[in-house]
Amino acid sequence: MGIFNLDRILTPRSVAVVGASEREGSVGRSVLENIRKGGFTGGVYPINPKRDEVLGLKAFASISQAPCPLDLAVIIVPLKFAPAIVRECGDCGVGGAIIISGGGKETGEEGAALEREILAAAKIAGVRIVGPNCVGIISSPAALNASFIHEMPKPGSLAFVSQSGATCTAVLDLAVTQDIGFSHFISMGSMLDVDFGDIIDYLGNDPGTSAILLYVESITNHRKFISAARAVSRVKPIILLKVGRSAAGAKAAMSHTGAMAGEDAIYDEAFKRAGLVRVNTVGDLFDCAELISKQPLPKGPALAIVTNAGGPGVMATDHMALHGGSEPPQPSRETIAKLDAILPPFWSHANPIDILGDATPETFLKVTQVCVDAHEFDAVLVLTTPQAQFPSTQKAKLLSEELARADFPVFTSWLGGREVMESREIFYKAGIPTYETPERAVQAFLYMYQYHKNLLTLQETPSSLPREIHYDRDQAAALIASVLIEGRSLMSEGESKKLLDLYGIPVTPVHRAASAEEAAACALLTGFPVVLKMDSPDITHKSDAGGVRLSLKSEGQVKEAFEEIMANAKAYDPQARVRGVTVQPMVAVKGVECILGAKKDLEFGPVILFGMGGTMAEIIGDRAIGLPPLNRLLAKRLIDQTKVSKVLRGYRNIPPVDMVMLEEVLVRLSQLLIDFPEIAELDINPLLSHSRGALALDARVVVEPTPQKSPQHLCIRPYPAQYESHERTGGGVDVFLRPIKPEDGPAMIRLFHALSPVTIFQRFGRVLRSMPQELLSRHTQIDYDREMALVVFPEGSEDIAAVGRIIERPGVDEADLGMTVADAWQGRGLGELLFNRLLEIARERKMVRVSGIISPDNRSMLNMVRKYPADLNEMEDGNFKAVLNL
Repeated sequence: MGIFNLDRILTPRSVAVVGASEREGSVGRSVLENIRKGGFTGGVYPINPKRDEVLGLKAFASISQAPCPLDLAVIIVPLKFAPAIVRECGDCGVGGAIIISGGGKETGEEGAALEREILAAAKIAGVRIVGPNCVGIISSPAALNASFIHEMPKPGSLAFVSQSGATCTAVLDLAVTQDIGFSHFISMGSMLDVDFGDIIDYLGNDPGTSAILLYVESITNHRKFISAARAVSRVKPIILLKVGRSAAGAKAAMSHTGAMAGEDAIYDEAFKRAGLVRVNTVGDLFDCAELISKQPLPKGPALAIVTNAGGPGVMATDHMALHGGSEPPQPSRETIAKLDAILPPFWSHANPIDILGDATPETFLKVTQVCVDAHEFDAVLVLTTPQAQFPSTQKAKLLSEELARADFPVFTSWLGGREVMESREIFYKAGIPTYETPERAVQAFLYMYQYHKNLLTLQETPSSLPREIHYDRDQAAALIASVLIEGRSLMSEGESKKLLDLYGIPVTPVHRAASAEEAAACALLTGFPVVLKMDSPDITHKSDAGGVRLSLKSEGQVKEAFEEIMANAKAYDPQARVRGVTVQPMVAVKGVECILGAKKDLEFGPVILFGMGGTMAEIIGDRAIGLPPLNRLLAKRLIDQTKVSKVLRGYRNIPPVDMVMLEEVLVRLSQLLIDFPEIAELDINPLLSHSRGALALDARVVVEPTPQKSPQHLCIRPYPAQYESHERTGGGVDVFLRPIKPEDGPAMIRLFHALSPVTIFQRFGRVLRSMPQELLSRHTQIDYDREMALVVFPEGSEDIAAVGRIIERPGVDEADLGMTVADAWQGRGLGELLFNRLLEIARERKMVRVSGIISPDNRSMLNMVRKYPADLNEMEDGNFKAVLNL
């Protein structure tokens, strides 16, 4: 249900507490007391059939007897009563319920059945559920503490969302200590209904929340989570701690890929793709909260380290080099000159900027201000150790007073224990982040810079492939179906390579031979030298069984090799089925052996793996994980994450490989996985990448029957080719319509420059001389689950003549619609054609209405909208709002 009715849970006007009590130590008493003490000004109604009054408030026997309408019910009674209470909430128009009670699926099947009953009742009643088995929620905008956490945090702009109630209480206690404010504290519990995706969507649209912190143990709806996170992370940071990094997910598999693509690595890639910053510990999460709530985000990795002792500076530098990939940058000549005027001659003249142990508080401040003003630095870390001649509190007071006014990331690490506690309190109150160790300070900075890098990554425009890619989907579907009809799951090497070939991935030809004579005949047909490989559905790794013979140059060698392979197979596994051998050409091209593979993950769908190939691929463990759909940019990033990428670009006597072709192979494999949910595992090992292309030398594909149809099996919705069409406008123009692609960036820039200033103002509501990269990426790199943008090309042209989009509003069946037609193409029917196509898509997506804002000068759009049964009303700013019911 998205964000439907979440406002009635997080900003309610009235609250009922079902199970309110006066008994000391009870949760029912704690929650009621917390609501009253938190400052909530709405109606509060205790529900307790055994009492007329609870803590001085009139009590009611049931929800139906309390004053209506009620927004929120907090349910604290035993879980077995929850289904009936939820049904009663629906009858009384209650918007949502927080079920604090435990006793659900964590107790076993009986509890799980109870949760299913609650959910069924909630869906019928239209009541949203947070929990069960949670500690409740705290909402600063509503001054509401509907939890059994006694502390109400200071109002702020951070939101903390956690599956763990204990983590909620621990983080809140730390936040109060360090004077960090929060907009929301939300305990998710079992996530029976409201899940992380819903909450991220809600907080993403909340103007009072500037950043979101997540403590995640499990994700229920992976596609919704990634979709929400991708949308929100573009506008505000999401910092996430996902626990459970064990290797238990890498279970026994039938391929190298299955063994190498562990569960946590897949989560890592999904979070990167969504633009999230993943931290490793609760301490990291809180350190990020400290920095992000009090300082602007760094716009680069250049950290100035100011210290009065060499040791802490070295600690900070080491951590920066180890975890950030490089040492801190050195000060410029201009900065050194300014520091020379402040410091004694024997200061470090390098970064870390060691100003020596006898530096006065005033010197600390002057040096810090120089670094803040220096163009080469993006942030400043001030480190100090206790010195006898200057109390640490003196330095802290002076720095905090001045730096609190700086619009620049400045943070501190006051090393020590009891002697520096008061100094830390000074920084907390002044809004200056401070950390106990240099390493924690640097790590928090690196996490925040990672978010900035994520934004730049999300905004980068991918290059197009040098040629249009075609696939033979029908033949591939027939091949997979033939294997499944026979009751098989493992494709032979010949079938596997044929499947790859149908999607344009180059392969070596394969001939099967059941005898030594057949093998020799195949070798003559192939041409010497040849390779013989064991052909067995039961032996996964042929090399381990002595099942591969290379560079055979005569019929005699081929026959001898055949007999050796058959004997080796019998010795390796007497029960294995062996059909003979395959005969293939010996490839003499010098190149780099890679592994390219895929497996179907239960939660995220198909996962792509790339890395160093060969027989020792699993031991070397050089691999990176990707999620389809891939474009060239994503394929390049996947390759660049591996160590073998350095070899691929040329190393010693190994020439650079054809990187464009390698990227194309990854894109082609991605499309194969998109089209066929039946593919369970796939291995290309080795994939020989060389200077003139790439070649799959061995391949293995495992398929399985599935009720899923593409793209249901994918975590990220792929390009929706079904919306492509060739049309003729009412004005007689032949055009090609299709959904927008990330690669359309250059064409969108050309369209922008073809627009008149009037058209630009009508579309964007402001004067723009160029299209900022952020705006370009937002318009071309869309989430097809949440919006649809169509571009119109005149037939035979690569220039966009018109573009239109519908953007769905989270939680309601409504969408915003906007369009732009290039001035040279206006009045020729492109706008009306595009408008009708967008309305068709909106109806297909079950939207009930679309709306848009139209400038009063845009007469053509106003006249077109008047042809439809739309409500057209003038707004206070002079623009018109058009609303069309579908």
